[in-house]
Amino acid sequence: MRLPFYGRAAMLTCLSYGVACVDGCRKENAGEAGSEETHAEVSVRTTTVTAQAFTETLGALGVVVPRAGHVASLAAPSPGRVARVLVSTGQRVTSGQPLIELDQSTFASAAQSADAVLTAAQQAYDRAERLAREGIAPRKDVEQAAAELAKARAEAVAARRAEQLATIRAPISGVVTRMSATLGASVDANQPLVEVADPSAVDIVLNLTPSGAARIRPAAKVTLSAGQDASGEPLGIGSVIDIGGTVDSASRSVAVRVQAPTTRRPLRIGETVYGTIGVATVARAIVVPVEALVPEGDAFKVFVVDAGGVAHARPVVVAAKNNRVAFIKSGLNVGERVVTYGAYGVSDSAKVVELKP
Repeated sequence: MRLPFYGRAAMLTCLSYGVACVDGCRKENAGEAGSEETHAEVSVRTTTVTAQAFTETLGALGVVVPRAGHVASLAAPSPGRVARVLVSTGQRVTSGQPLIELDQSTFASAAQSADAVLTAAQQAYDRAERLAREGIAPRKDVEQAAAELAKARAEAVAARRAEQLATIRAPISGVVTRMSATLGASVDANQPLVEVADPSAVDIVLNLTPSGAARIRPAAKVTLSAGQDASGEPLGIGSVIDIGGTVDSASRSVAVRVQAPTTRRPLRIGETVYGTIGVATVARAIVVPVEALVPEGDAFKVFVVDAGGVAHARPVVVAAKNNRVAFIKSGLNVGERVVTYGAYGVSDSAKVVELKP
């Protein structure tokens, strides 16, 4: 069936209009999708910038050590051989308790020999004194005999004392922190064999760089945590009692000694402790949580949210920071709202929406 000319023209017009409508709808939908993508919202958490007291801190790793005057390092009184080892490292001991026994035979022989010399010296002195009284011997013989007697008496006392010290005993109550004696081994008087320390009298020695130690003052407060960083088990608050005047040749660090009279639990000698030391306090500082800072090269930026909920990147100068907040020297004002949680996922001029608590 053939259509008239005007009928065919009308049909072609409708078909053309349909194609144009489809293309227009596609472009319109694509434009709407692009607009939605451009204005996609990012879920974040924000906080208001405030001014408050800020304490700048330095962190340092340290170890629990015995306090001076509450630790004893013991050696043999003279060369000998280890006969018995009675305690081990970490064992608690009481004052006077035997720790190591050396071979007694050597010391007993030395004591007997010293006693024999003392007896002979006493007899020689008595004889010289008698002869001098009778006028047979000069008085100088008595003086010589008296000197030899005094020497023999001192040697006998030393030998008997060495025999007593052949059993090495704890001079204080505490814990054995080191034991180097080996059964049957020969030892001398310059060789430390055992160390005992009082675990109730300990300090914490923190290691800082020379520049860091120069910023610390005696009596500065130190927040102590167990382990390698400030996130460990809280132990309590201590104070700086001494700042080393020399740099350790091996570690190139300065020892800072801290005392903590009371802690949440007893500290153990050799335990690793992290100390956070307060070095300076600003009474009214502009601060933000550290999670609001986004690194940008060697500097930082934050995202400031305006009244319309749009985040704008803004560079800031960080004067100092601790493990919780950062002190902003410039770039922010009190009362502005900044992104905290989610800051790393925000781009400049992004629309943000506050997450529900």
